[in-house]
Parts: sequence; C-alpha cells; structure tokens
Amino acid sequence: MPATGELIRLMNYIDDIATTLRRISASIPAMTKEEAARLGEYIRKSEPSYESVVATSRTCRQSG
Repeated sequence: MPATGELIRLMNYIDDIATTLRRISASIPAMTKEEAARLGEYIRKSEPSYESVVATSRTCRQSG
C-alpha cells in the first residue's frame, strides 16, 4: 500500500521527535542530579505522552 502525504508528514514528525530525544539524551550527563530529576519529571508529566500516542495507534488498528 503506498504511503499518503499525511502518513509521510507524520513519519517526519516522528523523525523530529527522535532527533530531539537524542539531543536531550546527550545533554543529560552534563546536568546535575537535581536538573536531571526535574527534567525526567517534566517529561513524565508531558501530555500527550509518547506512550499514549502509541496506545491510541494500537487501539485504532484493533478496531479498524
């Protein structure tokens, strides 16, 4: 099945997210323990989370 323009655009967003996460991961070793903990908490509270989007995708596939 060929990919639609919308699918390609969304996949590019995922590539952007992966790039951002690599940048964050590279910066964490230079942080203090307190900064890293604060960042981790901020990421955990972020909505929608990566996991919730994946779960939505799974739910849509199962019902479709």
